Amino acid sequence: MKRILCKCLAAFSLFLPLLTHAADTIVVGQAIDLSGPNADLGRDYVAGIKTYFDVLNTKGGINGRRIQYLVRDDRGQADLAVKAVAELIDQAHVSYLFGGVGDDVTRAVLNSADFKRSGLTLYAPLAGADYQKDARILFWRPSYQQEIRHIFSHFDKLGIKDIGIVYQETAATADAYQRLLEQMKESGIKLSGTVHLSKDANQIGKETAALAAAKPGFVIMVADTVNAGVFLKEFRRLAPQTFVAGSSLTNLTTLRQLAGGKAVEWTVFSQVVPNPGIGSSPIQLEHLNMMRKYRDEPVSALTLEGFAAAKTWIRLLQPGAKRVAGQPEYVIPGGGFDIGGYMMGETAGSNHLSNYVDIALFNKASGLTY
Repeated sequence: MKRILCKCLAAFSLFLPLLTHAADTIVVGQAIDLSGPNADLGRDYVAGIKTYFDVLNTKGGINGRRIQYLVRDDRGQADLAVKAVAELIDQAHVSYLFGGVGDDVTRAVLNSADFKRSGLTLYAPLAGADYQKDARILFWRPSYQQEIRHIFSHFDKLGIKDIGIVYQETAATADAYQRLLEQMKESGIKLSGTVHLSKDANQIGKETAALAAAKPGFVIMVADTVNAGVFLKEFRRLAPQTFVAGSSLTNLTTLRQLAGGKAVEWTVFSQVVPNPGIGSSPIQLEHLNMMRKYRDEPVSALTLEGFAAAKTWIRLLQPGAKRVAGQPEYVIPGGGFDIGGYMMGETAGSNHLSNYVDIALFNKASGLTY
């Protein structure tokens, strides 16, 4: 009996460090596109998040509890996202869940049985559709409608009142398209023509030619990056100096590869973070310095967004990051809070923490110019 007891104590002593480690760790999970159509966006976003968590862990974590950041590749596919999230919840037992890229992936996760059962909130997905306020989702970035409104405001200052629309009809773009139509009506914008991106190449060609001939003040694209690139390459042959606008979730690397360096001139994109390449605010400077220290890759709008989203996440946690049954995961201070030159959570009752939107011009030589 004594020998058996000693063996049990020895086994428990080996297991004890694992229990201690688990108690001293906050497990954060994320399913995101790392090898699919939006891999460049996903990888940069993860790099920014990981950088901030590395900084925090170096300082001892949160009240002595280190952050374990688990990332799964969903390849931008809704079914794989649901599977990855289920694994993170049921096997990895994550305490917090960050979101992926796109509205189709986001909706699939929100509607999945494992997520609903988990009681978690999906935090900071790279999506912008309008979701119900009680849908257990909290965005870091502004909505599509805010981005579209800012694009219109930018061109309104130039006296432009007519636009063309490039629309790819999918579940992922439906909300953005509806918001675009609403904003056109609100702003008194006239429609010069529409290009419907479908499988009919001949029809796309005819509609593109008709749109170029109409000479709209600018063209706004509501499409995934691949289809936007195909359109832009064709459109630039006919209208080389007509402004074309896209959202902050356009994969600019892929767009330039598909359309060519010349075609991306005269294109502008809404951005939900300030210029990541300069240090004009505390968080921009912090991001630049920490990326240089912890990563060997260039900074981008998405690395800054990930860094800022992770920093904001820390501020939203319950004291000590201890999950208590019946209490919400996140607490937004009344009136919002500053993360280094930019206010979060100012709009009461909104599930979008940031209202910041900027415009950047994409050029063939140096990328984005803010």
